[in-house]
Amino acid sequence: MEKSFEEIKQSEARLRKIIDTLPTLAWCGLPDGSKEFFNRRWHDYTGLSPEKAQGLGWKETIHPSDLEELEATWLKFVASGESGEIEVRIRRFDGEYRWFLLRAEPLRDEHGKIVNWCGTYTDIEDLKRAEEKLRQDEIELRQITDAIPQTITVLAPDGTAIYVNQVALNATGLTPEEIKTDGFLARAFHPDDVNRVRAERRAGLSRGTPFELEMRSRQKDGQYRWRLIQYNPLRDEEGRIIRWYATGTDIEDRKRAEERLRNENMALREEIDRSSMFEEIVGSSKALRIVLRQVTKVAPMDSTVLILGETGTGKELIARAIHKRSNRASRAFIRVNCAAIPPSLLASELFGHEKGAFTGATERRLGRFESAHGGTIFLDEIGDLPAETQIALLRVLQEREFERVGSNRSISVDVRLLAATHRDLKTAVAAGTFREDLFYRLNVFPVNVPSLRERADDIPLLVEYLVGRAAQRTGKKIRQVKQTTMDLFKAYSWPGNIRELQNVVERAVILCEGETLSVDENWFTHDQRQPGSASEPFTESLADREREMIEAALRESGGRISGPFGAAKKLGIPRQTLDSKIAALGIDKSRFKA
Repeated sequence: MEKSFEEIKQSEARLRKIIDTLPTLAWCGLPDGSKEFFNRRWHDYTGLSPEKAQGLGWKETIHPSDLEELEATWLKFVASGESGEIEVRIRRFDGEYRWFLLRAEPLRDEHGKIVNWCGTYTDIEDLKRAEEKLRQDEIELRQITDAIPQTITVLAPDGTAIYVNQVALNATGLTPEEIKTDGFLARAFHPDDVNRVRAERRAGLSRGTPFELEMRSRQKDGQYRWRLIQYNPLRDEEGRIIRWYATGTDIEDRKRAEERLRNENMALREEIDRSSMFEEIVGSSKALRIVLRQVTKVAPMDSTVLILGETGTGKELIARAIHKRSNRASRAFIRVNCAAIPPSLLASELFGHEKGAFTGATERRLGRFESAHGGTIFLDEIGDLPAETQIALLRVLQEREFERVGSNRSISVDVRLLAATHRDLKTAVAAGTFREDLFYRLNVFPVNVPSLRERADDIPLLVEYLVGRAAQRTGKKIRQVKQTTMDLFKAYSWPGNIRELQNVVERAVILCEGETLSVDENWFTHDQRQPGSASEPFTESLADREREMIEAALRESGGRISGPFGAAKKLGIPRQTLDSKIAALGIDKSRFKA
């Protein structure tokens, strides 16, 4: 039974009331798509009266640039009978246009026939502005990346290329579409590198941590140039990788320089092998060449040489090179480490002693100076020389004679003195722990041995040399050093200098299972001591041993320093020397008093 006219009017009134109460701009249309009415919010927003909105009057609220597309899209909705949406700009009552999302839904009767169209407008102005800002930022970002003189590629988590900057396109001569294909690696890189790069790239992407690869990249002219590609992941707030950024740096010049240096180093090593002058002193850096020129000039002379430098820099090698080039090369080279001998025994070690000179001196013993007669004596760590021994050494330098411990007879000696220390002797002189007159006697010809940091250019050659020597000792065959390992060697500050480098290389050779040497990056993550620090483990252990000896003597003597039963007598050193050592070591002698 069909509805009466009155019922239809009431139904329409209810529909209008419902649409008017909707908290958004809304409208209602007929099955043919024509607009029947708009809700009150729409009229309030547009400022258009119901009379003016009738028929096609509503179109004047639509931005002229959007009207044609809106009408075409709306006709498609009506023809298909399906719901849909479109973005348009609507004019506000004050004349300003804002973006809205228009949604249209068909209203059907119980037979599925469309009886009305209903639609809403949702303000999306802020969203559109944000999208525009994002679009502008993306354009600006692309302009920036295109201006960066590096190849930049944005990758999906699986390594598929999403975007490449203009530099990459210009360098390779490929199109963005070609770079995004599976065969990109084969077309872009040297055939000898493709399999290695593919495997290392796959492994790096699976680890999910930053990594880098070196490869030869094919240029658009067909030539190949070495590039360093560095991969860095971008993660979302949950830690999942959403992008990889790969930047490429041209390292062709560096590679050529390395090859050139390798050839020069090979020639230098051959020259070193031919000449026995400098033994194991390996390197070609400017700093080292200056030292070797000094060695060449001072070696034939008989001058005293003071060799200065940090621990582990090879001061003894310099001393041996001076001796080997000197007129005394056929005679003895005697080495004494002043820090390794207890202070109470050092004088006896250097100058010898007579039988009965002290407890335990059961026979006469020749000292190192007598053994070095006619040759060279090398006093290493001379900065640790006790005060009383400094006086005796000064006499040797001034008068070329000394007395054995327990004897009053002078012995003449013809010895060339070479000394070395890692300490600052000028500071020691100022502090009163080293004699000024002895310092000037030693400092006739100072030679400053550079630290490994100052001759970093020598690291590749030193590594090759040390690897070859260690491999020969262990019976291994090592053909090359991994580039990342060499980069670690060059980046590390080497507080222990060449001695530390030698230890690391030897450890790596022992652990090496193939023909390529590599090291664990964790070997270099410990805190590095500052260069020149006085806290080397060896000197720390020496100080500990000295403290134990002094405390034991104080304990036995009841805290007495001097006298026939005092600690100085037990240790065989002067009371003043013991007092200075107690003060330097911070020993509380009062706690040993009976």
